[in-house]
Amino acid sequence: MKIAVITSSDRAYHNIYSDQSGPAIQELFKQHNPSWQIEYRLLPDDFDLLCAAFHDASSCDWIITTGGTGISPRDCTTEATRQFCTHEIPGIAEYLRQESRKETLFAVFSHSFAGYRGKCILVNFPGSLAAATYCTKLLLPLLEHGSKMIHGGDH
Repeated sequence: MKIAVITSSDRAYHNIYSDQSGPAIQELFKQHNPSWQIEYRLLPDDFDLLCAAFHDASSCDWIITTGGTGISPRDCTTEATRQFCTHEIPGIAEYLRQESRKETLFAVFSHSFAGYRGKCILVNFPGSLAAATYCTKLLLPLLEHGSKMIHGGDH
């Protein structure tokens, strides 16, 4: 399986602080299955750059984003994801929000999105280390089945 992890953060991109969520997601994927190919990109909160990165990574089975899913003025990951995807998978975003709310009431402010284009599934995670780690652990059991389904396999 090939997975792209894309962090959207102005502050991490401009070295105000280091990106912790993107590398943590990568590490969890590697621990789960060392044979998976994981790509990583760090971008600012920029709609056009995110859309271009999604197109660049569209040969991946999954694109996982972290950051840019809140309600601050610069958060645009969800909008870029909606622009890229041709179909929505509401159950994934609903599941991640519902389970995350058990950890923090502030999960209600996430407007993350999940969908697909072609054979590539894209899912948005929040940008905090705790939330990104939690969402990765929730999504891990779904990755292989989702990939099989989108490629027409038995389900």
